[in-house]
Amino acid sequence: EVQLVESGGGSVQAGGSLRLSCTASGFTFDDSDMGWYRQAPGNECELVSSISSDGSTYYADSVKGRFTISQDNAKNTVYLQMNSLKPEDTAVYYCAADLFGADFPPLVRVQSPALDAWGQGTLVTVSS
Repeated sequence: EVQLVESGGGSVQAGGSLRLSCTASGFTFDDSDMGWYRQAPGNECELVSSISSDGSTYYADSVKGRFTISQDNAKNTVYLQMNSLKPEDTAVYYCAADLFGADFPPLVRVQSPALDAWGQGTLVTVSS
């Protein structure tokens, strides 16, 4: 069974940092592309960052220079290091997997079948 389990969300003051983790099982992690989405109340679910199996990365303009995506293939885990957090980063963050080399949609419905696996989501709250 394909499964993604996230951890690391929480509450932090503006300027602080958090690291999200997403551990995968049930598929060949090394050959897959991984992404992080987020959905704030009243907003669409947007792509924050992604990392391809070849290591290439993508960042939304809103997080460039503040967030870093990385992966540990030995642990089947992808991370999102979030620094200099802002109140507008407050959202539920979702890990997602693409197993067949398709692009990550910039906007997507949570749990959309456009992606092959989703995590359950983890809440990040940034207070001013």
